[in-house]
Amino acid sequence: MSISPAEFEKLFSNFRRQAFRLETLDDYSGSSDPEMIRAFLAGEDQPDNYNQEWADEVRGNIQAGKRMYRVHILSRPMTDYLRFELGWGYRKNAKAGEEFFILDTTDQPNPLQGVPDFWMFDESSVVSMNYGEGGRFLGAESHSAAAEWVALRDLALSHAVPFADWWEQYGEV
Repeated sequence: MSISPAEFEKLFSNFRRQAFRLETLDDYSGSSDPEMIRAFLAGEDQPDNYNQEWADEVRGNIQAGKRMYRVHILSRPMTDYLRFELGWGYRKNAKAGEEFFILDTTDQPNPLQGVPDFWMFDESSVVSMNYGEGGRFLGAESHSAAAEWVALRDLALSHAVPFADWWEQYGEV
């Protein structure tokens, strides 16, 4: 069932324990600020206010005792967009308390091939996200958090490594 942007946004303030995200694409530039990507690729310093609204939301949830974490499936070499997302976004959001894990499929098969991006809240609500060309966000669908979604999260985590460890070895910034 389709979910409105307002309903989706409410989930980020209404969850009680944990919010998990699976990211499967190597390019979300169609849903990002092109000026920020340009600045990153040009080697400019990250603006202090870059992605600040999300970092504040994460920080507030973490301070309230909630967990926010995600697994990103990717392979090397990273796209310019992934270099931007991980170099600026992940590193800033990690300081706010969000946890990141990388499932690197460069030298192994993708155990979640064909699984869409999704957010799962408290293992009771799941929202899958639909993307078009260039990672342009098209909309989202709400699902009940059946055991299959929890199993997908657990499978992703079982094959992933903490972002900081992965970044130390493969980071390009």
